[in-house]
Amino acid sequence: MLVWRNFDPSGFGATVVSLACAFVLGGLIGLERQYRQRTAGLRTNVLVATGAASFVALGMRLNDAHGATQIIAYVVSGIGFLGAGVIMKEGAQVRGLNTAATLWASGAVGAASGAGFFAEAAALAAFVVAGNTLLRPLVDFVNRLPVSATSTEAHYAVHVVCRAEDVSEVRDLLFQEIERANYPVRDIEILSENEDLVELAASLIPTSADSDELDAVVAALEKAEVVESATWTVSTTT
Repeated sequence: MLVWRNFDPSGFGATVVSLACAFVLGGLIGLERQYRQRTAGLRTNVLVATGAASFVALGMRLNDAHGATQIIAYVVSGIGFLGAGVIMKEGAQVRGLNTAATLWASGAVGAASGAGFFAEAAALAAFVVAGNTLLRPLVDFVNRLPVSATSTEAHYAVHVVCRAEDVSEVRDLLFQEIERANYPVRDIEILSENEDLVELAASLIPTSADSDELDAVVAALEKAEVVESATWTVSTTT
């Protein structure tokens, strides 16, 4: 039978070792993700790593290094689509980027395991786990630093509250005043509204801004009779 003709005990043993290595190392990465209750946890990272290892090992069996190289290229793009599925946008916040990057790295661990580079796979897994754990205190420290309105690349928005019947006029005024200050406007959207008042927000293209200039924009807007109140905000870019 064809199945026995293609069976190679030594090749099968090498594949099993590759899968086992990917399983253990992917499990180490996934265990840390599971502990932190991330979307892609233990099982997902193990499956990504072992799947990548299986594809690369199959490529090696069929066409040696050239086959493995071809498979790795497809694995990289395929895991990219998988990672995109865990990225979610909630308002101005984007979540899941770290999870997607971890899945991508798990795929690399699996690919290295499938190609027989076990030491390299173990080293990569160690770096991935270290990146997700040892760097966390540094990330928390940086996130606690105040956002500078003069030196930090951030997302700036100018907010205006007006009466519902004045929305069109205020939208034009808002755009005009920001353009006069030489700041490009990405878009103007309605954040909230009720029967009487509407809040508009003009998002500036991420850049560094001068707080005095934005204060001047707000002051000019507040002078208009159709504007109930105005302010500006700054938040870090994602």
